[in-house]
Amino acid sequence: MARFAIGDIQGCYYSLMDLLAEINFQPAHDQLWLVGDIINRGNGSLEVLRWAYKHKDQIKLVLGNHELHAIAVAHGVRPPHRFDTLADIFAADDGGELLHWLRQQPLMVLEDDYAMVHAGLYPQWTLSKAKRLAEEVEAVLCSADYGTFLFAMYGNTPAKWNDALVDMDRLRAIVNAFTRMRLCNVEGEMEFTFKGEVADMPADYYPWFQIPERRSAGMQTILFGHWSALGLHQGDGVVALDTGCLWGRQLTAYNLDDKSIRQVGLDARDRPAAGGSD
Repeated sequence: MARFAIGDIQGCYYSLMDLLAEINFQPAHDQLWLVGDIINRGNGSLEVLRWAYKHKDQIKLVLGNHELHAIAVAHGVRPPHRFDTLADIFAADDGGELLHWLRQQPLMVLEDDYAMVHAGLYPQWTLSKAKRLAEEVEAVLCSADYGTFLFAMYGNTPAKWNDALVDMDRLRAIVNAFTRMRLCNVEGEMEFTFKGEVADMPADYYPWFQIPERRSAGMQTILFGHWSALGLHQGDGVVALDTGCLWGRQLTAYNLDDKSIRQVGLDARDRPAAGGSD
């Protein structure tokens, strides 16, 4: 069995098919780890989601900010963004089934030598603590009261984790760490607006994985995406896999067993009609 982790697909269906051919993916015995943001911005969001659902027994998927956004828009919690490419999902006969399945997916996968999250892992959390906190949010998303959570999910506060946090503040902080964080300072304050390159970071902030004495360091390698300006990064105990396919760069697969990298460029059929943001 071969295992591959794939960076942010963002609705780039044809590029995904090209990459699966490049790695000779065999559904009968291979496995894919998808770092989230498999939908939205590219032209094939419905097709990617249908493919993932069809192959759900062969994939491990963590929720990204675009998955949570799609679920929130579908339930009338937020209006669609002008660059969204989600309308086909909402209009499809199987759209409700697909979104119901999506809502059941985890925020974190922890297995063998790897942990997988979408954006980051809060530096003051151990991997075991992070997994427990992820499961708190997952339980709410799978509950009958998930709509209440979706309404309270948005916002940048609290920006710093505290074990005493309760209710929606606690859940929002967990979601923001897993699906939105790129930078953090040594006091543990998260920064949510920066999307650029490391050289342009605001003063006194670091990539979350370079915070001194990060409590998950030296444990399993952490796979993540979300930060297209960072690109492919291997080191610091992490593998960053968002290589900006949507923006005309590459879609990347990382072999979990031999650590090799395979990439394909953006298929022109996936190119969005207008700009946007990750």
